[in-house]
Amino acid sequence: MTILIVAALLFFLIAIDVPIAVALGSTAIVMIYYVAGLPVLSIAQKLFTALDKFALMAIPFFVLAGAFLSEGGTAKRIINFAHSMVGHLPGGLTMTSILACAIFAAVSGSGPATVAAIGSIMIPAIREAGYSDTFAIGSITTAGSLGILIPPSIVLIVYGVTVDQSIGDLFLAGVVPGIVIAGMMMALTYIMARKAGFKKTQPMPWKDRFKTFVDSFWALMLIVIIIGGIYSGLFTPTEAAAVSAVYAFFVAKFIYRDLSWKEVPNVILKASATSAMILFIIANAMLFAYFLTIEQIPQQLSDMIIQAHVSKIMFLAGVNILLIIFGAFMEPSSIVMVTAPLFFPVAVHLGVNPIQLGIIYTINMGVGEITPPVGLNLFVAMGITGKSIEYITKTTLPWFLTYLVGLLLATYIPQLSLIIFKVF
Repeated sequence: MTILIVAALLFFLIAIDVPIAVALGSTAIVMIYYVAGLPVLSIAQKLFTALDKFALMAIPFFVLAGAFLSEGGTAKRIINFAHSMVGHLPGGLTMTSILACAIFAAVSGSGPATVAAIGSIMIPAIREAGYSDTFAIGSITTAGSLGILIPPSIVLIVYGVTVDQSIGDLFLAGVVPGIVIAGMMMALTYIMARKAGFKKTQPMPWKDRFKTFVDSFWALMLIVIIIGGIYSGLFTPTEAAAVSAVYAFFVAKFIYRDLSWKEVPNVILKASATSAMILFIIANAMLFAYFLTIEQIPQQLSDMIIQAHVSKIMFLAGVNILLIIFGAFMEPSSIVMVTAPLFFPVAVHLGVNPIQLGIIYTINMGVGEITPPVGLNLFVAMGITGKSIEYITKTTLPWFLTYLVGLLLATYIPQLSLIIFKVF
């Protein structure tokens, strides 16, 4: 009965357009006070202690690093490098955009930021080259979702904090699935371009390719610093985030010189606003998860599924369906904070690797970024192109289906997420 009341209250608040963070917090406060009978002081204490976690400090630093590199010409340098490698192939401009999205995702850690940075440059260029909007808009809008899968990823940080898993391991596990999904999207582009009659052009000389690599080298080094620093034992994921923010500022200001001193306060202000929004959502979602825990709802759900003898295959299918539905209406961090404590015990009991489950979660959150009505990538693409959400959603369909194939592979082939641990 309790879970039904919680669900009814939460969905009522969401239905009347209450912001998701406020809806989660309000529901939790009402239920903790009136159902659990705990004093109001305990609610305030829990809100404070919810954010008192060292790993969460990584979020504002990664957001700031992405903000510094999103300003100026970093995206253009990455695009030039990607174009030098695949631009001569059929569908080369679109393949360039997808590859650039994958690289920029590893720099910014944000899907919407990736769509904005790459899309504002490449969508007009692809259109001018004679490609349809499916190639121009759909590919970039979908590929932007790689921003929350390829590390650094805020969703993976939130998942790691929620279920007490290594953020460094989660970052490493996201690399191969991200590369595989990007590769499948590029392969689909090649096939579609060949069928549309686009021809291969003369490849860029290796000397010129090397020049574009050198030009983008300092941005690409951020990936090496984050992953290499963590796995060399040089610093923790949170320390890596702080180092990445300082490094990104240094590169943008003193190496690329894309950032003026006048712009620095504005960039910091924007990054602070984004970080505050994310942390506010996390605090309220943690309060909601706290109520679920004290009412033993995760344990009850786990017992019900175990007693029903649900197989691992069916359980994972159900998790994917629910996360895709939630992703269409809710912000990724809140989904992870609320549902991970429910699904995690059952997944572990059924033999699902906790790291693999984190990758499944993150890919689903990427699907949510390109799913109406609240897919953030769709709104960013709408702002760039002036097209309607319905039109943009249609253009994403070929790559959206490819993304779903990647989700299925990550769900039922654990090695896709875990094979990289055999290398490191």
